[in-house]
Amino acid sequence: MATRVRFAPSPTGSLHVGNALSAVANRAFGDWMLLRIDDTDPARNVPGGEEAMLQDLGWLGIRWDEGPVRQSGRSDRYREAAGELGARFDGVTLLREDGTATYQLATVVDDIDFGITHILRGNDHRPNEALHRRLFVALGATPPEFVHHGLILGDDGKKLSKRAPGATVASLREAGMPAEAVRRYLDELGIPRHDVHYDLPRIRRLAIEAISSLPDEELAARAGAPVETVPALRGARDLNEARAYAASILNPPSNSLLLEDKGRATLVRFRELLERSNGTVDARGVIRELKAVGGDLKSVRLALTGQERGPELWTVIAALPREETLRRIDAAL
Repeated sequence: MATRVRFAPSPTGSLHVGNALSAVANRAFGDWMLLRIDDTDPARNVPGGEEAMLQDLGWLGIRWDEGPVRQSGRSDRYREAAGELGARFDGVTLLREDGTATYQLATVVDDIDFGITHILRGNDHRPNEALHRRLFVALGATPPEFVHHGLILGDDGKKLSKRAPGATVASLREAGMPAEAVRRYLDELGIPRHDVHYDLPRIRRLAIEAISSLPDEELAARAGAPVETVPALRGARDLNEARAYAASILNPPSNSLLLEDKGRATLVRFRELLERSNGTVDARGVIRELKAVGGDLKSVRLALTGQERGPELWTVIAALPREETLRRIDAAL
């Protein structure tokens, strides 16, 4: 028998990493997955919230087999089900005064109608299980299997606040974390039996690994840079840093450079080595020769990028056309 699961977020904006964990866990657990939008509570819905969640799911590479199904479009079905039970059940309101269904009724009716066999969700939903089981039985259905996973906690030991650094998928994306790193972290958590503390440093380490393993063309595309710059981007800690590295290579320094005698002598020697290269520059070899004579490599970096820090210097030299490198040296001199 196929395992049928559902991921059912409310449209409140970018996915919290705890919700993203549920989405990843459901996709890994289920043979078939429904994406359902739990939008029965207008007060919680955020304009653009559903679109933000769909973007997050797509970014993480999570696919579903049916949906998105919106509860707001199934009001007639909920009222039909409430007709069998009344507006209240076991002291719990099923229909509001305006005739709209509450979460408790809508979620059970949807799970029945879509043949959900396993409900996999966070431990914060555990208090709903007993009521939901009774509702399934009252509606003439066999309750599915319930699986509750641990929550992602912040440093304070409480459920991770959506305002915490990296707590939403959008904030991780904006921080330059590759989707592969975030997805791998969630995959590593699996279906945790107990609560887990959020390990943002782990995601950052995975980001470095992801950037180092991306195909050249893919990394260049994400950094918005020519593929020739890729060796310089490999050492970036995130995609934002990779973009900054690319910009430092592609954009000539805008400020004039004040050179001391050692720096000027190094640039003169650097220029000689480039002219001797006859068009093919051995970037690593150039750096070795400059180091051998005690050259001021900081001045070379400043002349080429205008920055004191950045990717390995040989990768900058390798990425720049010889003529552009000579032009920047001349400008610095």
